[in-house]
Amino acid sequence: MEVKINKEIREYSESVYFGLSLRQFIFSALACVMAVLLYFIFKPYFGIETLSWLCILGAAPFAVMGFVKYNGMNAEQFLLAYLRSEFITPKELTFIPKNYYFELLKDKIGDDAKLEQ
Repeated sequence: MEVKINKEIREYSESVYFGLSLRQFIFSALACVMAVLLYFIFKPYFGIETLSWLCILGAAPFAVMGFVKYNGMNAEQFLLAYLRSEFITPKELTFIPKNYYFELLKDKIGDDAKLEQ
């Protein structure tokens, strides 16, 4: 009898349906629903090739949200972190150097410059 254990226990995800986790399954279903919805909405207006590309492009964001992780964050966590860092609390960092050595010796440097004249 053999029991498979992941090397990294935090990466474990329980498969619910078709080998997908619950999160992946929900977002896959949302992607399918969006593709079907776009198909029936735009069927009278576009040809089949254009319509198929439209369905793919409409379903892609949902598929990406279910499967992609960036820096260990899910899509919602990444989107929230991006909004927080760029729009809610944006910071403009400026670098103003300070030469402590010059500050300590500026009186001495000034006296030497007067002596040279």
